[in-house]
Amino acid sequence: MVIEAERNGCAREVMVIAAALSIQDPRERPAEKQTQADQQHARFRDETSDFLAYLNLWRYIREQQKERGSSSFRRMCKQEYLNFLRIREWQDIYAQLRTVAKQMGIEVKESPTGADAPEQAVHTSLLAGLLSHIGLKDTEKNEYVGARNAKFAIFPGSALFKKQPRFVMSAELVETSRLWARVNAKVEPEWIEPLAGHLLKRTYSEPHWEKDQAAVMAYERVTLYGVPIVAQRKINFGRIDQEASRELFIRSALVEGDWRTHHQFFHDNRKLLGEVEELEHRARRRDILVDDETLFDFYDQRIPGHVVSGAHFDSWWKQKRQEEPDALDFERSMLINEKAGAVTKDDYPDSWRQGKLKFRVTYQFEPGADADGVTVHIPLQVLNQVTSEGFDWQIPGLRQDVVTELIRSLPKPVRRHYVPAPDYAGRFLDRAVPLQEPLPFTLARELQRMVGVPVKADDFDLSRVPDHLKITFRVTDERRRTVAEDKDLDALKVQLRPKARQALSKAAAATAGPSGESIERSGLTGWTIGTLDRVFETRRAGQPVKAYPALVDQGATVAVRLFDTEAEQQQAMWRGTRRLILLNIPVNPAKFASDKLTNQQKLALSRNPHGSVQALFDDCATAAADRLIAAHGGPAWDEASFRGLYDKVRADLVDLTVRTIGQVQQILAAWQACERRLKATNSLVLVANVADVREHLARLVPPGFVTATGLRRLPDLMRYLVAEDRRLQQMPTNVQRDTTRMAKVHEMQDEYAWLLEQLPQGRPVPQEVLDIRWMIEELRVSYFAHALGTAQPVSDKRIVKAIDAAAP
Repeated sequence: MVIEAERNGCAREVMVIAAALSIQDPRERPAEKQTQADQQHARFRDETSDFLAYLNLWRYIREQQKERGSSSFRRMCKQEYLNFLRIREWQDIYAQLRTVAKQMGIEVKESPTGADAPEQAVHTSLLAGLLSHIGLKDTEKNEYVGARNAKFAIFPGSALFKKQPRFVMSAELVETSRLWARVNAKVEPEWIEPLAGHLLKRTYSEPHWEKDQAAVMAYERVTLYGVPIVAQRKINFGRIDQEASRELFIRSALVEGDWRTHHQFFHDNRKLLGEVEELEHRARRRDILVDDETLFDFYDQRIPGHVVSGAHFDSWWKQKRQEEPDALDFERSMLINEKAGAVTKDDYPDSWRQGKLKFRVTYQFEPGADADGVTVHIPLQVLNQVTSEGFDWQIPGLRQDVVTELIRSLPKPVRRHYVPAPDYAGRFLDRAVPLQEPLPFTLARELQRMVGVPVKADDFDLSRVPDHLKITFRVTDERRRTVAEDKDLDALKVQLRPKARQALSKAAAATAGPSGESIERSGLTGWTIGTLDRVFETRRAGQPVKAYPALVDQGATVAVRLFDTEAEQQQAMWRGTRRLILLNIPVNPAKFASDKLTNQQKLALSRNPHGSVQALFDDCATAAADRLIAAHGGPAWDEASFRGLYDKVRADLVDLTVRTIGQVQQILAAWQACERRLKATNSLVLVANVADVREHLARLVPPGFVTATGLRRLPDLMRYLVAEDRRLQQMPTNVQRDTTRMAKVHEMQDEYAWLLEQLPQGRPVPQEVLDIRWMIEELRVSYFAHALGTAQPVSDKRIVKAIDAAAP
């Protein structure tokens, strides 16, 4: 105690207490005068420590001895129930301790003010000699657990008896009716650990990885003679058990990926793992990805033994990656279980194409869930363009399962001819051309060809196909939040048709001025709207709403409506401006042109994709109006600009419409020649090639093709039709050459489709991108009718270069 006290600067106080503990208590408590004695002694009591009471008594005695003579001091001791002889003994022992301490080089310092040393210093010094006399409160039994599981209680005469602390140290343990602790003081557990040193016993539990610390942590329990000093303290386990910590680091941080780190290999590996896990999800299997032990062995063989935490790894990897940067990189082949069989990402694609549309595809392997299986994500703004065509064929990876279930759904008399169903499903898929027509029709026809037993499309019971083999259609908004989803696409389209426009209309109505007029108008036949703002913005429910107003062609009138994107706005504004101009032209240019034609000319023009001559003439007038509007700067956004544009278009519209009809008459003649040649080409070898021509003709000359093509390109359109006619003439003589060139054209079309998908949503397509479509048309001419020549130099490389240059 005294040696520790010197370090703490309280040697005098501790020697006073030590001397007091070595004698019988100088405070007397006669049986017949216990109350009086207690009252006298209460002056020296300290509520947290019986030891400090000795210091208080010592200070009092010293003061009284200075003020009184010997006889007076003796009388005082008797009156205050203090034993004079024990006091003398106490003082003698203290003097002896000071002498011995001085001989040992221990300096006893007196405070200049006479005050005692800090209480904590005194108690920690005493604690150094009383480590086996500590106790921890057992609140349930109202007693203390001491060294070697001793059970004791605070002596009733102690100052701590009524308010018992969690930890105590006691000068002595006396056993009478029970084991009592006499002369006690409150201590803190953090005082004990530095003093106990080698006497402490430490145990560790629950080693675990903590991402925030980037280290393996555990809980430490510290006991002294069985008394818990620290019940549960979190510590870095790497300093305790390097081997176990290293294993936990590798498994948790690297194998399981529970680590925040900037290392590129880690993120690349997690991405590769995610791709293989996604492949499992898509294939509805759990045996494709290798197990965790394989990943652990990979890291275990490469990471040295001293690396037990993120900090250790960072230090090691900083040097290692300079020598071998790919030392920890996964390869896809090592992640695929050898027994998994051939499963490729192509069988489970990320997207689904339908015409020019491309949809995101996701997968959910959760039997019983509504969206279990394949989900096609359809943006709300393109929902009206989507048809159910092709979706019944499913993705390639699930196609055989779908066909198998359809065969199993056949009526028993028919089904028994197609057993085992999986074998017939495989044979069907080997010979069928997917997506050309509804799956039940193709399957019925091909099954009948295989066996000869009649099968009709209606024989298949679609309700017996498991839900996970039916595509879920999920319509999403701009933030990819789900608007609605269903297995029935047609029902979903009906349900959501008005939803997008209704939301914008409500937002516009909420901003109506005092007159009640909204930005949206209807029934316009003249420009009576002042200046039309390019952007409409407001807030609803704390969220910003932004839309783009434009004139809308409604036939006999024009309206103002809000659109989701600028691209929609520009398209609608052009058509709305055109309609408003045509509504105000005094002489109908289409009717005027019709009156100038002979009946024979009208008959020739009647064979058109529009359905009627009048519709064709209207298309020509519309195209002429477009040419004139473009020549004079495009749509107007205020009344004065519209009036100027109207006057310029009116002056030349009739003459230009008549000239346009003359050009169109020649184009229709070329188109009709192609159609006649198509009907005459019926070889099975040419099915795909003929289908390509038919598709191309449909793109070149659809209803409204005059306006869609534009007057500037009508001569080019004529050349494209002549090129297709020559292709049809040459096709039977060299099918392979035609097929090869067709594949090259399709490749360019796919590249162009990719480019369009990369463009920012809601912005007009740049002119340089639109020009690429016509480059592809010129490419077809160069392949199939080279002698006709092209409007510009063109090749696969030029198109790819143009696409690369235009890509954002």
